[in-house]
Amino acid sequence: MPVTIKDIAKAAGVSHATVSRSLNGNSLIPEKTAASIRSLAEEMGYLPSAAARGLKTNRSRVLGVIVSRIDNPYFGEVVQGIEDALQGTGYSIFVASSNFDGSQEKSIVQAFGEHRVDGVIIGSVYFSREHSASLTKYGIPIVVINNQSPRNYDHSIAHDDVFGAQEITHHLIQLGHTRIAYIGDQQAGRINRDRIRGFQKAMGAAGLPVDSELVITTAGSTIDQGIEGMKSLLTLRHLPSAIFCFNDLMAIGALKVLQQEGIDVPGQVSLAGFDNISYSAYTTPALTTFDQPKRLIGSEAARMLLGLIDQGQDPDGNHKNPTRLIRGQLLVRESTAAYYPQE
Repeated sequence: MPVTIKDIAKAAGVSHATVSRSLNGNSLIPEKTAASIRSLAEEMGYLPSAAARGLKTNRSRVLGVIVSRIDNPYFGEVVQGIEDALQGTGYSIFVASSNFDGSQEKSIVQAFGEHRVDGVIIGSVYFSREHSASLTKYGIPIVVINNQSPRNYDHSIAHDDVFGAQEITHHLIQLGHTRIAYIGDQQAGRINRDRIRGFQKAMGAAGLPVDSELVITTAGSTIDQGIEGMKSLLTLRHLPSAIFCFNDLMAIGALKVLQQEGIDVPGQVSLAGFDNISYSAYTTPALTTFDQPKRLIGSEAARMLLGLIDQGQDPDGNHKNPTRLIRGQLLVRESTAAYYPQE
């Protein structure tokens, strides 16, 4: 059984109220007495009740975090960044995965409301107007990461995906590639559109046409969808000399298909991903990718949300803050190389 304040009071030979005041730093209790009681409480293994403390302060000291898939390593690093920012704040997190399921999303919102979370970070998922309105109705502040939802939010952190896609495409063009394919995720909404836009801008700046048959979109961004997209490209009469994938997971799937077909990477086809998940450095060959600073994005989102909770504004003093845009950097590895026409 957990140790209670009554247990400590009995062991110390004092009243329940004296123990409670001592543990809460009440100045009415002499410091010597309070220190002795705190030491005894620690020795007995007493843990204060977060629920009881929440009733007094009207705060749960818990933040809700919603992601699309908990098994996606991208979100693992974002969540780590959130936890980094919460160190020493007394806050913990409640992480839930929507799996692109509206009914599951509704259940998550209800659970967050019931647990009285102090704020919510929506992490790169499509989030309905109805459910965001429910959070607002509960009086829960929201910060969104890489917003894909059908509404704008006053407080959000986003990665500059247009810039990142331009950098990847420009790198491939510099290597001499002109027939470049893009495998995207139609479920990713704005993010996918921005990466296609960056791809098209870089191609246009180089005076290169974008062949519509080389732009493939799939219903998701897992390894399996990368396999699916790559198999679609293999049905074309002429294989592209370079492929840019929506993320590293899709690039890993594409790489598997190319290797199974005996197509050398990067000798015959250069391949690039996006996000720089930890696996990307350990494929054979290691993936060229765009390093999205996932932990920084997570920590900035948490910092912004804490500001909203504590002050009703973001940490920079703005009651309404436009999207804070963060840029990553290109990481060139072994999966891309100079183009040489095949004989």
